[in-house]
Amino acid sequence: MSVADNDVNIHIRTGQLDDAQAILDIQRYVIMENKFLISVPDEFDRTLEQQKKWMRNVLENKRETIMIAEKDDEVIGWLVFESPNRKRLSHTGSFEMMIHKDVRGKGIGKMLIMELLNWAEKNPFIEKVSLGVFSTNKRAISLYKRMGFIEEGRKYNEIKLSEHEYADDILMYKYV
Repeated sequence: MSVADNDVNIHIRTGQLDDAQAILDIQRYVIMENKFLISVPDEFDRTLEQQKKWMRNVLENKRETIMIAEKDDEVIGWLVFESPNRKRLSHTGSFEMMIHKDVRGKGIGKMLIMELLNWAEKNPFIEKVSLGVFSTNKRAISLYKRMGFIEEGRKYNEIKLSEHEYADDILMYKYV
């Protein structure tokens, strides 16, 4: 999938091991923002080799995928869909997505999710796509709802943001 964004093409494609460093860089950058992820900066110490091993496992699994958003041949965002390794849950999976701060709000998240849903619809194993999102991440929640995801549960005060500040973990899903 390609879409013009101010005369610059954005391209969505399947991830490759060569993308490991770019994905890791975006992951570190987004975690450093310290806003909408479970991990805090001092907890994230994944090496490039660990990243490649993780990616290899995902890409070799027929129920999982990694999708890359590129702009001018530069990785600007990514999405990973992982499925549990249990027979009774193998029809499901959940995704996480990270987009570089400089290009947010331009429809890249929507493009990645659309491509994921197209992939999931064609995948003979996947029936349900799920996600978890901080209740404080209003933009993401709005996007997920516009894309047909439904809230199926909420873990109240699941995420401790600071000494007296909490966020709910909102669980959402969509059948494909």
